[in-house]
Amino acid sequence: MKKILVTGATGFIGNYVIEQLLQKGYSVIATSSSLEKAKEATWYSQVKYLPLDLKNLDDSIDYYTYFENPDAMIHLAWEGLPNYKETFHVEENLPRHYKFLKNLLRNGLKDITVSGTCLEYGMKEGCLTENIECKPDNSYAIAKYELWKKLAQLANHSGFHFKWVRIFYIYGKGQSPKSLFSQLDNALETHEKVFNMSGGEQERDFLHVEKVAEYIIQIALQNKITGVINCCSGNPVKVKDFVEDYLKRQNKHIELNLGYYPYNDYEEMRFWGNNLKLKSIKND
Repeated sequence: MKKILVTGATGFIGNYVIEQLLQKGYSVIATSSSLEKAKEATWYSQVKYLPLDLKNLDDSIDYYTYFENPDAMIHLAWEGLPNYKETFHVEENLPRHYKFLKNLLRNGLKDITVSGTCLEYGMKEGCLTENIECKPDNSYAIAKYELWKKLAQLANHSGFHFKWVRIFYIYGKGQSPKSLFSQLDNALETHEKVFNMSGGEQERDFLHVEKVAEYIIQIALQNKITGVINCCSGNPVKVKDFVEDYLKRQNKHIELNLGYYPYNDYEEMRFWGNNLKLKSIKND
């Protein structure tokens, strides 16, 4: 039975990835910084849980052995989201995560899949393919992009299987309370009459978190297609249209106060992902 190490186990995506891996019959080693939070997860009794707070990383430890020599790793951990502009992403997270992953690879790990972000592309409009030049312009995206470059260079010299998943826009149960759909769900649950949001004219690429987890697993468990892979639907939709459709699917109604919030200054108005690489994996 293939043994998969999943970091960020108690995070939004991590919970769904672990549940699906278990359903598929894989042996899962899960890790996160909080044992208490892990014990609350439905999957806790079905995995081997080994806690690790990356803030206390000790490079003298062989983490590959600590995590019982996994066959492959899905690295979802990342601290401090959704504060995209904070400098700790570059100053603290980037060197910490690179040191951790390099330690695992140095000590025997041969297959690694890491979550990236569509924000790595920077202020680009239209359909974004994996081979276009990236110009990230917020600290989170810069840190992720620099981590990708370091790992890609390492892969060229060390020969391990390396997949970098650029994730677009996710929604679903368990998302950050600050996210659009979490705030919308909360407004519905508390019977608010009006929901304040941006103008909603942005075009984005949305995927439900269950589908994102499914795609991440498909990417991680194959090695024919490596490197950067967009995790997206390939279908642009206006945010306000998606919100209205979301309400219709739940048979709910709330008045949308469009234009209450300004548009984010770190995103272009119209962008979505090209998913041809992902499709080739799905159809393999």
